[in-house]
Amino acid sequence: MCGRFTLTTPAVELERRFLVDLQGRHVPRYNVAPGQEVLAVVAAGGARRPARLRWGLIPPWSDDPRPGPINARAETAARRPMFRQAMRRRRCLIPADGFYEWMRRGKARLPVLFRLRDGSPFALAGIYERWEGSDGPVWTCCVLTTRPNPLVGQVHDRMPVILRPEWEAAWLDADIPPEELAAAWEPYPASAMVAYPVSPRVNSPRHDDPGCVMPVGPPLPSPGGEAD
Repeated sequence: MCGRFTLTTPAVELERRFLVDLQGRHVPRYNVAPGQEVLAVVAAGGARRPARLRWGLIPPWSDDPRPGPINARAETAARRPMFRQAMRRRRCLIPADGFYEWMRRGKARLPVLFRLRDGSPFALAGIYERWEGSDGPVWTCCVLTTRPNPLVGQVHDRMPVILRPEWEAAWLDADIPPEELAAAWEPYPASAMVAYPVSPRVNSPRHDDPGCVMPVGPPLPSPGGEAD
């Protein structure tokens, strides 16, 4: 699954990378948690625009305003009633530059931060929905997951879908059916990623500062068996 992520890249770099105008309204995030507002990129009128979505998808037919699923399996989302319409008509990019998974050590669960080797931002594959509440519409989203690559597989049996740049435009194009996008959710290459343990402070969403991403141990071995 994907239950926490980071987006610490400066606004000007995000604008250049994702072709959107943030108007300087991006604050670095070191511990984005479910139920919080996340930055997303959506397609509107043939152009990209930024959106603020609550993480935890609420389908339009739900009578429960609480945030729903934070993840959906890419392989089955187009067939499940909860995600089917969003998967076909409302796909989005969720910018990130790292994500956390938890590694078991005895009875303890230790957070591990996964990033791209070059530190650059990337797009998580997302879907979003509009839910009508008494105070107006609520826009929510969830992150798609896929099977892990060998690096993430040391810690968890799923990983978020990291879209390769060449798939981002197709992901935003609602005229392309999910059946033609299966290659987009292939696991991102482990050789392009690094991972290292971080402080258990990440366990609490109250902590959202640079200390969350500081290494507290050696990096995980690379898929080839060598530590980076």
